[in-house]
Amino acid sequence: MASRLAPHVVTLGTAGGPRWWAAADSGERTGIATAVVVGDAFYLVDCGQGAGRRMAQAGLDLANFRALFITHLHSDHVYDLAGLGIFGLYALQDRTDPVRIIGPGSRGELPPVSPRAVVVPTPLAPANPTPGTKRTFEALMAAHATDLNDRILDSLKPSPLDVFRAEDIRLPDGIGYHPNDNPTPAMAPFEVYRDELVTVTTILVEHPPIAPAYAFRFDTAEGSVTISGDTCFTQNLVTLAQGTDLLLHEAIDFEWVEQLYGDKTDDASRAARDHHYKSHTGVRGAAKAAEAAGARQLALHHLVPGHAPSRVWEEAADHFSGRFVLPRDLDTIPFGPQR
Repeated sequence: MASRLAPHVVTLGTAGGPRWWAAADSGERTGIATAVVVGDAFYLVDCGQGAGRRMAQAGLDLANFRALFITHLHSDHVYDLAGLGIFGLYALQDRTDPVRIIGPGSRGELPPVSPRAVVVPTPLAPANPTPGTKRTFEALMAAHATDLNDRILDSLKPSPLDVFRAEDIRLPDGIGYHPNDNPTPAMAPFEVYRDELVTVTTILVEHPPIAPAYAFRFDTAEGSVTISGDTCFTQNLVTLAQGTDLLLHEAIDFEWVEQLYGDKTDDASRAARDHHYKSHTGVRGAAKAAEAAGARQLALHHLVPGHAPSRVWEEAADHFSGRFVLPRDLDTIPFGPQR
């Protein structure tokens, strides 16, 4: 019997990292973005470089776009957020219900300075150094006010603040969260979105120094998918992903990290190397998380670097008893009964 909802993901972009990768370094992968498609509706998780173009290439009709979920506010996960607000509003201008943009709130305070710093750096935008999702989206739209006001006043177009509704996730009380002292307390998943097709739950994951950082799980009547966001191996992700039909997990090639930074002795290179090891998951760690969660399928994305040979990522299959998938941009992975 054919699936009514045919739930699946489209891996719109599968590369990670805040840079314009050279063609030889990208493996033709664009910035991280994933569409979760259920029936005629779709939802986005993250909106990295190229997400808008990839949605068009995937044949996703913005009229069916319901919500964007942001795992964390690092630039490679929100690079195309301004484009979505500015260009997307023309396809969505007749909607009566705004598209929700759901993501982290303000960090609340700056992270500690790297112990490798000789001179304490000066932070950017000291009056508002850690804006959350709502203020970030509003600031991006304000930065384009010249363009937007021309179109609002002269062409009678809607404001993107009417077409999109950005909101900060509110953490449950009493879990002991602190952005510096306890960014990933043990906790239960909690709901952040529900409609007639999906229930979306989330949990804190560990991606220092940024906090809060989230993973998301989509449960449908015909299957579930869990998307890790950026994280080192963390029990919270395993908790969220228990029994999931598909786990999309980030992965980094630590051999590449060593090639890039291993022989460097300057403080900035050493700090960058420190960051990769404390904030990301290697291939075996991703497989370990999927196995511990009892996931039925594991797919790796947010690949750093995008050009690493397939064998680097395919090692995960040796450490995972379920089905392993290595997607490229615009691949489709079913997670319902037709998988």
